[in-house]
Amino acid sequence: MKTYKLGLTLLGTFGALILISPIAHSQEKATPKAVQVHLVITDAALREENELPPLQPQDVKVKQGKNFLQVTQLIPAQGDNAALQLMILIDDTLNSSVGNNLSDIKDFINAQPPSTLIGVAYMSNATVNVVQNFTADHDLAIKAVRLPRGSFSTMDSPYLSLISLVKSWTQQKIRREVLMVSDGIDRLRGETPQPSRLGPGFGTVYHSMPTISADATSASEISQRYNVIVYPLYAAGVGRTGRSGWDLQTGLGGLSKIADETGGECFSLGTSTLVSFKPYLERLQKLLSNQYYLVFQAVPGKKPGLQRVNVQTELSNSELLAPDNVWVQPAM
Repeated sequence: MKTYKLGLTLLGTFGALILISPIAHSQEKATPKAVQVHLVITDAALREENELPPLQPQDVKVKQGKNFLQVTQLIPAQGDNAALQLMILIDDTLNSSVGNNLSDIKDFINAQPPSTLIGVAYMSNATVNVVQNFTADHDLAIKAVRLPRGSFSTMDSPYLSLISLVKSWTQQKIRREVLMVSDGIDRLRGETPQPSRLGPGFGTVYHSMPTISADATSASEISQRYNVIVYPLYAAGVGRTGRSGWDLQTGLGGLSKIADETGGECFSLGTSTLVSFKPYLERLQKLLSNQYYLVFQAVPGKKPGLQRVNVQTELSNSELLAPDNVWVQPAM
């Protein structure tokens, strides 16, 4: 009898193993293989009067959903890794009064290290006119900076111009960043059709753009897709929209959105005209001097796409600026 019971027990155990084995194998296959992702992050001091110590890999936490990801490398963007392509992107619809601030931009260009290649381009007609390709000769870049035309074209959208720039930018494994001088007003899509509130039969009525331009979202996503960080610098534009409090707010909102989502920072004093660009460009210089290449293992989806990540640190005087989303390829 004991032998019979032992045989039944062994048979039951063997059967359970047979049932468990395919499940375990299935779960193993269902676990996606992590893929390597690269980002540029910025260590921004909460109190600028205090020096920032160098970040260490253990100081940076990357979260995807509810899970923390493995950080494999954190490389300071200095020395042999200091290469930077910085595009000075100026809106041609800006008021000519911005000419008083062009010397601040020229001084900023002149202060860049040799490892920084500077390009200069102007936005109009929903595209970009590159007047100086990336160059290490900063004098050439300075000479390319001119007064904005202060006039309209047939299609004025700073966001479509930014998209055009990013899509045409040759991809390289170096920092790629934009100083975008604009009021952020989308004059191309400045009016949107809506059904009349007077009731059916009264047709379609055009109103001022009710929210931030949808193209600001597209520009943000394209910039995140190609690892381009955008730093908008607010300046007043021309025309009635340039004097409209509503349009000014939605324009500044679009610029702030792109900065926040790409890991940059928007420089403004609300919608007030800046007396000088100098303090904001000094702030930008500090940010550029405290950047790192971050490499971590992300969980891929079935298809390539942008995925939400949260990059953070617990260091007392640090705030990490990073894109909201990263482009993750599927596992091979």
